[in-house]
Amino acid sequence: MAKPDSAECSLSQLSAGRMPLRYLRNAGTIGVAGQLKLLQAKVAVVGAGGLGGHVIELLARLGIGNLTVIDGDCFDETNLNRQLLASMGTMGENKATAAAARVAAINPEVRISSFPCRLTEENAGELLAGADVIVDALDNYSSRRILLAAARQLAIPVVYAAIAGFTGQISLVLPTDQSVRQLLQQPLAEDRGVEAALGNPATTPAVAAALQVQEVVKWITGTGQVLSGKLLYFDLERCLFELIEL
Repeated sequence: MAKPDSAECSLSQLSAGRMPLRYLRNAGTIGVAGQLKLLQAKVAVVGAGGLGGHVIELLARLGIGNLTVIDGDCFDETNLNRQLLASMGTMGENKATAAAARVAAINPEVRISSFPCRLTEENAGELLAGADVIVDALDNYSSRRILLAAARQLAIPVVYAAIAGFTGQISLVLPTDQSVRQLLQQPLAEDRGVEAALGNPATTPAVAAALQVQEVVKWITGTGQVLSGKLLYFDLERCLFELIEL
């Protein structure tokens, strides 16, 4: 069996107008030009749990060339119901470290930098610098505020998502969005949202993460309409998807 193309080989093929076999099923939607943009892009994913695990998996399969994954948490048994990277073999392992191993197994063309640490005000600028887009896969407000503040300073867009029970919401947050400034100025109440009480079944993070990844693809390739200035809300229990103007 022939080995998959190396990243250099895929870049050469794409630059010559040919779609590598690995990405052939992407041809009908984003085309050769879009695939080349993905392979040249850098995406930072903050959080490698319920949302982040699915996001990382999909980005690796799509062919995002450079991934940065940040998560200081380790897997435990409560993660097994919904977190793609959680398995009996990864119990107790750091989530960012597990993500790096998973990406290497899926698509060795992807260059991944994993950081087994929590995002802080001190390290955010260094860890996120150079990304074309950041994926917010966090589950607490304090870390999210650090991320948004750093992204605003670095002028990097953020694909935001939050989930609870059967519901979720997704948006693309640009550095110039006034809603970010207002959020950063508001005092914190509870650090965790209603997810702490409702939990999440396996389906909710999978759907939200897929929508986040689609925003990443649209932003990088320039195809489709991004969710800037809009919030996409869904309720899987009621089969409801609603687009809200912000």
